[in-house]
Amino acid sequence: MTDFIKTLTRKNSLRKHCNDLSLAEIDKVIADLNDIRVEIEEVKRREEEIELAKKEKVEQIQRLMKEAGVDLDELKKGIEPMAARKTVKAKYVIEDAEGKKHAWSGRGRTPVAFREYMDKHGISKDQLPTAD
Repeated sequence: MTDFIKTLTRKNSLRKHCNDLSLAEIDKVIADLNDIRVEIEEVKRREEEIELAKKEKVEQIQRLMKEAGVDLDELKKGIEPMAARKTVKAKYVIEDAEGKKHAWSGRGRTPVAFREYMDKHGISKDQLPTAD
């Protein structure tokens, strides 16, 4: 628990910190906390509505399947499994100062080892040594 949360949840700690505040400032803090409470309640209410709608749709699908005489195994037969992601072959390979090899496909964020290598040698990504 953070010190801030401890202060907010303990009346004596809160009183101590509020001694330096004016009544107007205390009223503003209370209003802000009430606004935050309303926002949190609204988010939770929306999440509950989404879950309820999802549950109702599942029940509707189950009812339709039962009425149609279709079971889950029959339904699964018509669905093709998703293909697994293919790994991308490394395009660049370098060796760091400790002799450890690093490989990178050239996609996504530049790994730290490659960034340091390019800075040290004053080269760009296109000038990196390629994998054989």
